[in-house]
This record gives sequence, C-alpha cells and structure tokens, in this order.
Amino acid sequence: MNLYPLQFQPILKDRIWGGTKLKTLLNKPISSAITGESWEISTVENEVSCIANGYYKGKSLLELIHEFPQEVLGNKVYQIFGKQFPLLFKFLDAREDLSIQVHPNDELAASRHNSFGKTEMWYVMQADPNSNLIVGFKEKSSSEEYLKSLENKTILSLLNTKEVQKGDVFFLETGTVHAIGAGTVIAEIQQTSDITYRIYDFDRVDANGNTRELHVDLALDAINYEVVDAQKEYSKTANVSNTVVDCKYFTTNFIPLNGEIKPVKNGESFTVYMCVAGSFELHFQNEIYRYQIGDTVLLPASLKEYEIKGEASLLEIYIS
Repeated sequence: MNLYPLQFQPILKDRIWGGTKLKTLLNKPISSAITGESWEISTVENEVSCIANGYYKGKSLLELIHEFPQEVLGNKVYQIFGKQFPLLFKFLDAREDLSIQVHPNDELAASRHNSFGKTEMWYVMQADPNSNLIVGFKEKSSSEEYLKSLENKTILSLLNTKEVQKGDVFFLETGTVHAIGAGTVIAEIQQTSDITYRIYDFDRVDANGNTRELHVDLALDAINYEVVDAQKEYSKTANVSNTVVDCKYFTTNFIPLNGEIKPVKNGESFTVYMCVAGSFELHFQNEIYRYQIGDTVLLPASLKEYEIKGEASLLEIYIS
C-alpha cells in the first residue's frame, strides 16, 4: 500500500440551466451545450468517483476506502463516519438561473430519505456583470406566507438577492432557501447528499415541453423562515491557510499561493484541494503532481507532509 494524491474522472451532468463554461474555463471534457455540473469527488449512490491517475487508476473511491479506510479517510473521520466518504465536491456553471430550492437537515433527510442532510458552501469562481444569488428571506417569513407567495408567483419578492463577484463565499446551512443565479461559475462543497426540494422553477419547460417536479409540501418543514447571514468574509493572506468556513461538517480554507508552502497534516482527516485560479505543483515522495484551474485533488490522510508550489488560488478542505 502506497497511497498518493488522487484525481478522479469528472462525473458530468447536463442540466436545463447549464452551459459551456466548465469546458472553456475549467477544461472539463464536455460535449454538450448544457453541462451544468462536474462532480469532482462523489460517493453518492450510483454516482461514485473513479480514480483517474496512478496505481489505483480505474478503482472506485469506495473500493479504495474499503481497502484502506483509516489511511484514506483519517482516524477521526473513520471514527465518525465509518467507511462512508462524508463530502461531495462540485463545479457548477449556471447559464440560466437554477431553481429556487432548499435542503433538509440531517434528521429530516435520515427519516425521509436515509441520507445525510445537505449543508453546503459556494465559492464564486467567475461571475458575469450583474450576476446574483438568492440566499434566504429578506425578512422573517412563515409557512403561510411562503405558500401564498407560490400560489401568487411572488416568491421572489420575499427572498434576499445578492449581487456577486469572483471570490465571494456563501455558507448555506440546511433550511436556507437559495438559488444560484445566471452567469456564475461556482465551486461547491457539501455533505454527501443529493436531496433537494425544488420550490419554484420559473415555470420553464425542458426540450420535450415538460416542467420539472416541485417539492412544495416537502419543503414546508425543511425551511428556515428566519433571516440568515450567509455571506462569509475572510482574509486573503498569501501562502497561508485563511479560514473561510469552519463547521462540524467541514473546514474550508482559502490559500492565495504565490511561491511555496509546506503543509503538515496529523492523519485525522483527508485533505482536498480545489484549484479555483492559476496552477500549482504538489511535491510528494520525490514525485511532482501538476494541477490547474478546475482540478480537484484528494490527499489521503496518510499523506502528512508535502510541498505545494506555484501561483494559484486554492480551496483547502478537511474535517476538523
């Protein structure tokens, strides 16, 4: 057993709201004009990532975890989650607005779907002028007001719209009504879950004239009707790990890399790097691994010392 930095075949998803920026900006091998998502690391059922490099190329992430659980996941992660990989990493290209939606918490998701909840964060990698995101309510609301606004098609008037630019970060706790707006490319980090309650989809139809399913009633007791402060401010000191989000599900740091750093890990958790700008090299055991914008790399927990060199913006994710 000799683990190393792992990359995976992207799992590409066509969406009614997708576009072509995952190819033009992030070098993903897409052939469709409506690719909305690239799942970078996933163990969602029937959507399990396959290793793309090195000795274990072709093996699934779950197979590797079952063979080397503590070495891949880390001691703490293994104690909490067993042989489950607890996070899902994506890039998203919103050519059009996504539906307005909400995700259930752990308790609701477990009882209804035998799943984790879906706490997530967004890092805005690119935003066209006047691009927006929807995050929560403008003012405290209620289930009655929510249902009435859907009936009257006035739900947008209740919701908090934020104009965004590159580098903005939003932390979305479960229950936060939200939508990614047109013209944005997003790096998304979330719990391993594919449970989404779609509330409103702008009455649009697909190529066959069909509307997408809504989950208005399921969302009723999943929604947090309070006002939330989802946008995160963070420092951007060069060549250090600047904390952006630190919650029980994951910690995300921002590293403005300009030169080299030598992280030292303790074996308690795996570490993931998402390259959101520029390019970098990772030096481990006399090997050099090269990455560029749009690349995601998983470092098994047994990789405790390595060097990172280059000019890049990195998201560093682990469980603390």
